[in-house]
Order: sequence, then structure tokens, then C-alpha cells
Amino acid sequence: MIDIKNIHDILQHFTVSENDLKQVIAEALSKGGDYADIFFEHTFSNNIALRDGEVNRASSNIDFGVGVRVVSGDQTGYAYVENTNIKDLLKAAQTAASIASSSKTANPVEIKDTHFKNYYKIEKPWLGVSVADKKSFVQKLNDRIFELDKRTIKASVSLSDSTSYILFFNSEGTLSWDYRPMCVMYGSCTMEENSKIENGYASRAYRKGFEFLSEDLIETLAKEAVKQTSLMFEAVKPKGGEMPVVMGAGSSGILLHEAIGHSFEADFNRKNVSIFTDQLGKTICSPHINVVDDGTMDNARGSINFDDEGIESQKTYIVKDGVLESYLHDRISAKHYGVNPTGNGRRQSFRYAPLPRMRVTYMENGNEDEANIIASVKQGVYVDNFTNGQVQIGAGDFTFFVKTGYLIENGKLTQPIKDINIIGNGPKALADITMVGNNLKIDEGSWTCGKDGQGVPVGQGLPSVLVRKLTVGGE
Repeated sequence: MIDIKNIHDILQHFTVSENDLKQVIAEALSKGGDYADIFFEHTFSNNIALRDGEVNRASSNIDFGVGVRVVSGDQTGYAYVENTNIKDLLKAAQTAASIASSSKTANPVEIKDTHFKNYYKIEKPWLGVSVADKKSFVQKLNDRIFELDKRTIKASVSLSDSTSYILFFNSEGTLSWDYRPMCVMYGSCTMEENSKIENGYASRAYRKGFEFLSEDLIETLAKEAVKQTSLMFEAVKPKGGEMPVVMGAGSSGILLHEAIGHSFEADFNRKNVSIFTDQLGKTICSPHINVVDDGTMDNARGSINFDDEGIESQKTYIVKDGVLESYLHDRISAKHYGVNPTGNGRRQSFRYAPLPRMRVTYMENGNEDEANIIASVKQGVYVDNFTNGQVQIGAGDFTFFVKTGYLIENGKLTQPIKDINIIGNGPKALADITMVGNNLKIDEGSWTCGKDGQGVPVGQGLPSVLVRKLTVGGE
């Protein structure tokens, strides 16, 4: 296990000196760039999977390298290397520097050792955990899925963990490091009843160490996977059409992420792509609605101590009292709009330049009980379990696939439903939210957001809300 306690340790780990960092930044700015940064990463990843009662896959991977970025205006030059040899780092800096072409001289960088608050304190690091210790929990989840329902014919279970060491330095002198853990446990269940086969699953993902695994976690995942699968035997596809939709607390946060969250990312607005480009400071929904993107939630999958541009993590109100308060900024868009970055510059790895990305996106509580929201609907659907979604950033049109939910008839949940699409327009759906529950839940599943070929871990959440009208794709 690598024991790193301070900036001296992390510099030793990557075999670079402060003088090396200064040299690379100087080379990166040699052609007149406005800003430059260096992103070092060393990531250890492990996965163990069980199927049909036996461990059928185990893998480990080590990723190591450095990305050098130069920003000139709103243009980015980027290069990376898979070692920390100073000659190769300087070559990467030269490549990234080619985005600029002016004769101005950069001032020498004064190093500032910067400390950020830690939102993911670890009790037991993954690098000290054996495969045998992990396997016992994977086996327990498999066994418990079979125990809970005799109709179970197959279970699939996996456990993934990763540990990333990050070293960051930029032309403003910010020098910092981070230890970023991640873990995901997943369990799926397949059942057969009267020659009919259904399946369901459950997952949990956090920035935690080995303490993530517990008997309570195993029981929760097993019960969720089995309950979801069992419900599918009773579920039907409803008739399609436009109708009121109650979105249950938790994973319905996909509405915020897909339908409007991407449209709030500042690069889409800076480039006049987003439907919200000219809406900053304007009322876009009910004054009872507040939408937040937050990187400071303890141990959350989407949390970060600082973003991949060296900006301290924070809680950002995107919508405040129904008004579009802020976009989600990286350094480039923040400079364009004349505001401070919001800590949303994120990248998949050292091989990529950062982009404005979400962290944990959620709507704050309203004042309605979920029962009252459901009771207000004469005919509609209640949905609370999603698998994926897509959005067209420009038009704001979205579609979500709903795994399970219920019909609402005369203010009551009745027949379970399954495998439907919810279709709508993001800004309109936000404006059509007429009731907001008091039961905010942050979904703790293994959500990953894709953008421009990069994937980053994110979180999402929602209290129960009533959307006045959406299109339900059913029979």
C-alpha cells in the first residue's frame, strides 16, 4: 500500500520535483498561452465478479500518466504522456503550447501548497484488502439473493474498487494532491415463474474504503434486486399518451441530470448550443424549486475535494427560487462570463482535458407529502426506477427508460407497470412541475455521465414531484 501524507510524499511518488513542475509550466506557456496546468494520475482498479455460483472474472489494472494543458482564449491545447520523465513532460508541454502563438513572456510561477477539505475520509484503503476478503462479500450477496425467493434461477454479482492518486499544479502556483477512492457493488437477479422470466438489479457506489462492505449492505442490495424482479411478474405496459407523471424520490433525479442538467453546463451555453443560453437571471420554473449541483457531500460518488482544474469543490445553486442562478463552469467558461469557476471542470483521466461536468445534482425539498402528490392525480403514472436516458442539448428534448412504476387511478397507486419510456422537453418539464415533495433522496447507484467521449462518476437525487404532463410511451 502507498502511504502518502503530504505534498512531499506525492512528489516523491511521481518522481518529480517542484523545479520540474516549474520547468514544465514555463515550457507550456512559452508560446504565450494564458494559463497552463499539469495533471498527474496513478490509478489502481480491481474487479471481481460471480455468476452461477462461481467467481468467473477477476481483473486488476494500473493506469499511470500525466496530462499537460494550455489555454489560450477559449482554445485548449492538450497532450499526455504515460511516464514522468522530465524530457517527455517537456515535449508534452511543447505540444500543448502550440495552441498559442504570441510573444508575451510568462512570469515565473511561485508555488503555493494548497490544502482542500476532504469529503471522503477512508477507514481502510482498498489497496490493503485481499481478493479473498472481497470474495466473501460477493459470495454472501449471491447466496442471499437465492435465499430470498425460491423462483430465483440466476444471480450475477460484482464488486469494483479503485484508488487514484492525483497531483495537480498550474500556472497560478496552485500545488495540491488528492486521494480518490471509489467502490461499486452490484447484484442482479433472474427469476422464472410459469415459464416467464424476469430480472432486476440493485447497486451502491461511494467514495469509501473497505468499510463500504457490510452485512447491512448485502441485505439491502439483495432485497432490492429480489423485490424489483418479483414486481415485474405483476407489471404491465400501460396505455401510452400524455398524462400527469409523479416522479418518485431518488433515481428520478435523472430528470434533472439528463433533461436539464447538461443544458446548464456552461460550455453548451457559451457556444449557444443550450436552450438555456439566454435564460440566465430569468424565471424558468416555480418559485418553490431550487436545483443544486454539489461536490461536497460526504462519500458521495460524484463528490470531489477539488476539481481537475484545481478549483475547490462547492455547492452551486443552478436554480434558486425558480430563477436560473448559475451555469456550471470550468475555467474557460468562467472567464468568458466574468464569474468565478464553480468547481465543475472534470475529466475521465489524465488522457483528457477537463470539461464542465455535473457532480451530485438534486432538487431541494418542497413542502408536500408524497401521499398528497399522488392523491392529486386522477389518472397518470408513478415512476421511480430508471435505467438510462438521453437528451438533445439544443432542443432540450429527452427520453428516459423506466424499469418499474405504478398506474395512478383516482389518487391511488394501483397496477404495477414496466418497460415504458417517458418523453418530454427539459425546460417545459421543469416549468410543469407543480408540486414538490418533502422527501429528498440522493440515489446511491452507480451512475456514470458520458460527454464528448468521457465518462465521470456522478450522483443525482430528487424529492417526489408532480410533472403536469409528459408523454408516456406504452401500448
